[in-house]
Amino acid sequence: MTRPLPLRVVSLASLALVAPLACSGGGGGAGSSGEVVIYCSLDQVYSEPILRDFEKETGIRVRANYDLEAQKTVGLVNRILAERQNPQCDVYWNNEAMLTLLLEEKGALEPYVSKNAESIPAEFKDPGGLWTGLAARARVLLVNTGKMPVEKAPKSIRDVLRAEYRGDFAIARPLFGTTLTHASALFAAWGDESASKFFEVLKKNGAVVCEGNAQVMRIVAAGDVACGLTDTDDANVAKSEGKPVEIVYLDQEPGGLGTLVIPNTVMLLKDAPNLENGRKLVDYILSPGVEEKLAMSRSVQMPLHPDVPVPASVKTVAEILPMKIDWKAAARKKEKAVEVLTELFLGN
Repeated sequence: MTRPLPLRVVSLASLALVAPLACSGGGGGAGSSGEVVIYCSLDQVYSEPILRDFEKETGIRVRANYDLEAQKTVGLVNRILAERQNPQCDVYWNNEAMLTLLLEEKGALEPYVSKNAESIPAEFKDPGGLWTGLAARARVLLVNTGKMPVEKAPKSIRDVLRAEYRGDFAIARPLFGTTLTHASALFAAWGDESASKFFEVLKKNGAVVCEGNAQVMRIVAAGDVACGLTDTDDANVAKSEGKPVEIVYLDQEPGGLGTLVIPNTVMLLKDAPNLENGRKLVDYILSPGVEEKLAMSRSVQMPLHPDVPVPASVKTVAEILPMKIDWKAAARKKEKAVEVLTELFLGN
């Protein structure tokens, strides 16, 4: 069996080293006319072409900084907070939602209700316009059909605790990224006692703990385990490579918990030096056309605008039962989730 990679612990208090990567050549600092500065946590391979298209369509130069994979979004959030007294950035494009709530709590965001946010469902945006969701990923079960018929796979997230899946189920270490977001959502939905018990039993049942969702995908695709929790973008990579896998959306029965859907989030930063251009960039990122590009890309992100064309490999939010989540409640539970999960998955 593939052995999990060692965990890289990233402190929320540490600053990431993020290299500036301008979308076009030339100099210019924050506040220069005709430009906009964006910090971006969505993978550069997907986000940079969109920012280049914005430049071509508007003539506004984009200066972009991308996060480092090892920092799991934390680096750019730390940078935004460190620059609060002297803002250098106009727009933040986060590839998840949890740390966006931290920026909201710290008063780092500028309200802006984009005209392109009107048709995005209310559960995926802040009512005061501090942030708006787009292009989501879902937390899904990836099943190796060579090891397990998909009919025998878990149908609910609680099913993975069954003895028949002992040692044959994988999960990313739930202290970072979307796996921590998922855990925080479960603590909010189930309460501390029930959620803590779930992860305790999961560990006792021999769950294979990986460094990240991509490794979960790889060991499921290789047949080292029968199934594992990952995100739709990673799951689609295995499907596109012809691996013997199928994707299962969990808890889809009427009245069920539903599948957690995690949107990208985009927001203006408070005291942004190029505020008007920042609004234009937010409008552009929130357009249905951008969601279509992300749905058609290898990341197969789920559009939140209705009626956006998608490939056959992409389910829309309207086609599944999404988990009902209060993002602020989940954010409040993050600290408790980290406390419990650190003891379980980093302790002796």
